[in-house]
Amino acid sequence: MVGGWLRDKPRKVLYDLARSPDLWERRTAIVATSWFLRDGEQDDTYAIAELLLGDSEDLIHKAVGGWLRDAGRSDRQRLLQFLDTHAPTMPRVALRYAIEHLDPAQRQDYLARRTGSSA
Repeated sequence: MVGGWLRDKPRKVLYDLARSPDLWERRTAIVATSWFLRDGEQDDTYAIAELLLGDSEDLIHKAVGGWLRDAGRSDRQRLLQFLDTHAPTMPRVALRYAIEHLDPAQRQDYLARRTGSSA
């Protein structure tokens, strides 16, 4: 609902939600971008995902990874560029969700890039 309402409005509220101390507001920020992805707009999804990469909540990691995966369906190169930059420090769950639709060799490559833990 939020994303649909914001289609033709400033989206600053999503960035405020992404910085909220409330788990559900942060999750709403990334989930709302699904409306934009339907219209081929990916900028907010990637920007909010980047803001949420350091989140401590597993539920946020799942949402971020899932929305990155969905964004990658229409622009695989952009997803790969994001992963090239962030895979080494992404939460494991977010990375696994984001790479679900990549081929096995690519998945292994990105998992191997993670610092400080095994795939």
